[in-house]
Formats: sequence, C-alpha cells, structure tokens
Amino acid sequence: PNYNSPMQTPVSSLLVAKTSRLHTVDITASVSEAVTVMNENHVGSVLVLNEGSLAGIFTERDVLYRVVAAEKNPHSTSISAVMTRDVVTLSPNSTVEETMSLITDKRCRHLPILQKGRLIGIISSGDVTRWMVRVHRTEAEMLRTYINGSYG
Repeated sequence: PNYNSPMQTPVSSLLVAKTSRLHTVDITASVSEAVTVMNENHVGSVLVLNEGSLAGIFTERDVLYRVVAAEKNPHSTSISAVMTRDVVTLSPNSTVEETMSLITDKRCRHLPILQKGRLIGIISSGDVTRWMVRVHRTEAEMLRTYINGSYG
C-alpha cells in the first residue's frame, strides 16, 4: 500500500484522535435502556455486549424500523430482539479508503473495530469526515505556503 496517500492511513490513527469512550449495553438490556444510553451520550448507536464480546449493534435506524414502525414496547422489548446481529467490523489496520467503501457500500454509519476478536473502538462516518477535512485543510495550507515561496 501507498502510505504517502492519506486514504491508506490505518483507522487506528483515527482512533487515537477520538476522546469518546465506547457506549455499550448488555444483551439483557431493554430497548428503553439502550435509547437512554444513546440519548445521555448524544450518540447514534450502542454496541451490544454478551459477556464482554460484541453481540450486535443498536442504532437510531433500528429504533425507527424495528421498534417504532413495528409498534414494539421499548420497555418490554429486549435489545437482542431488535439489534443488528451481523455487525460489519474493521481491524485497526483497515485503511480509511476501506472504511469509506464499507460506509458507502454497506450503508453503515458506525463500524466497531476488533483486534484479535476484542472490541477496541468504534469509527463513525462523522469521524472519517472530520479526519478528511483536517487532511485537506493541512494539504491546502502546505500548498499555499509552497506557492507563496515560504516553503522550507
């Protein structure tokens, strides 16, 4: 891979810049409990854990389609009944380019990062967008500096 290209940057580099912790609920939680965690932390998803391992993800989209539209009671519905089980995940070595492709192709906004099966973080489409803006801003500033003759 071409590591000079920002698109080949591993997502582990994006994780370093993140300050937020992982927002999780146990697989025994109710939908109401999961939504409370999401609202209190201003996040669009929670990771669902079963004995510490990733069992699924529950997103705002799941709330709309699998709870509200299905007319399920959020207090009595278990998160395990409405979460997304087949979670698209990344490894820390996945590139920004691979991440962007998954976000686009799989229509995922939140991608958990697993290292040797262990959950180490989550990258959102917003994280990738903020990172790309920083990269482009830096490149533009370097080009302006070079054009103005004050480079080096």
